[in-house]
Amino acid sequence: MTTRHGASRREILKLGAAAGALGIAGGLRSAWAQATPRIERLDPALDRLLSTSQPVRELGSGYGGALGPAEGPVWWKEGGYLLFNDIHNDRRHKYTPGQGVTLVKQGVNRANGLTRDLKGRLVSCEHDSRRVTREELDGSLTVVANQFQGKRLSRPNDVIVKSDGCMFFTDPNHNLVPEQWDIQLPGVYRVTPDLGTMTLISDNFAGPNGLAFSPDESLLYINDVRRRHIRVFNMQPSGMPARESDRIFADLGGPEPGSPDGMKVDVEGNVYCGGSGGLWIMDPKGKKLGRIAHGLPATTNLAFGGDDWKTLYITARTHLLAVDLKVAGIPVPVAERKK
Repeated sequence: MTTRHGASRREILKLGAAAGALGIAGGLRSAWAQATPRIERLDPALDRLLSTSQPVRELGSGYGGALGPAEGPVWWKEGGYLLFNDIHNDRRHKYTPGQGVTLVKQGVNRANGLTRDLKGRLVSCEHDSRRVTREELDGSLTVVANQFQGKRLSRPNDVIVKSDGCMFFTDPNHNLVPEQWDIQLPGVYRVTPDLGTMTLISDNFAGPNGLAFSPDESLLYINDVRRRHIRVFNMQPSGMPARESDRIFADLGGPEPGSPDGMKVDVEGNVYCGGSGGLWIMDPKGKKLGRIAHGLPATTNLAFGGDDWKTLYITARTHLLAVDLKVAGIPVPVAERKK
C-alpha cells in the first residue's frame, strides 16, 4: 500500500491537471443531476445496512452559494433535532422531524464542521474567524485553536472528539494565499481537553477534510478532498496516530462530480463518505458496498441521528437529505472513556 504522500511540485501540477479534467467533466453534470435519486447496491452486504428500495428524502433546499455550501450536520439527541450550517449565508439552521427547518442563528463566522464534546458542548470550525471554538453551557465562546506555533490557522474545516476528550480537526488551507504570519501547509491537529497542548499530527495531505474514528478508536480515518481518497492510521496507546501506519483505505474518485468531504462511521465500523456521484458506503476493510446517488453536485457532510441513531442526514451543497438505516451510527457526543 502507498504510504508516501508528500506533495512535490510535479504532484501539485498533476493535481492541477486533474482539477482541469474535472472542470471538463462538469459539462456532464447537468444531465447526471437529472437522474432520479437512488440507492445503488454494489454488494449484497449493503442490505444489512439499509433498504435500497427506500426514497432519498429531501428535507430542505436553497442553502449555500459561492462562499460555501450547507455543512456540518450534528444531531442534538436531547432536543430531538439536527443542527447544520449554511456557510454562504452565514447561518445555522435546525431541522426538527415533523416541523421542518428553522433559522437558529444569523452570524456564525461562516462556520463549517460541527460536533459536540464529552460534556455536550457545541464545537465549531469557523471560516471567517479562522479558528475552532467551543460554545459553553452559558452561551459564551471559548477559542479551542486559532494558531499553531505563532502562525495563524487557515480555515478549519471539520472536527471530531475522542472518548478521552481530545479534539482532532483539519485545516486544509483552501482558497487562501498564505501571508508570512499564516500556516503555510494544510494540516491535521490534535488539541488536549484542557486546551493546553496542540499537536500537528500530519502535514502531508493535499486537502485534509473529513475525519472519523473506528468504533473502538483503534483507527483514525482522514480523507483528502483533492486526492479524492480516504487514508487510515493506527492509533497508539498515547492517543496519537502512528504516522508509519498511514495507508490508503479507499479511493472515491471517478468521472462524476463529488469528492470526499464529511465522513462518519457506524457502530459496526462501516464507513460513510461523499465521493464521485454521491455518498459511498464501505465495510471496515474498505470494500465498497453501495452508493447513495442523490443527483446533487457533492456530498458535503453527513450525520447519524434520530432516537436510535438510525437516520442518516446528508448535506449535499444546497440540500438537506435523509435515508433510514438498519445499523446505528456512533452517537455524538461519544461516551467518555472510563479511566
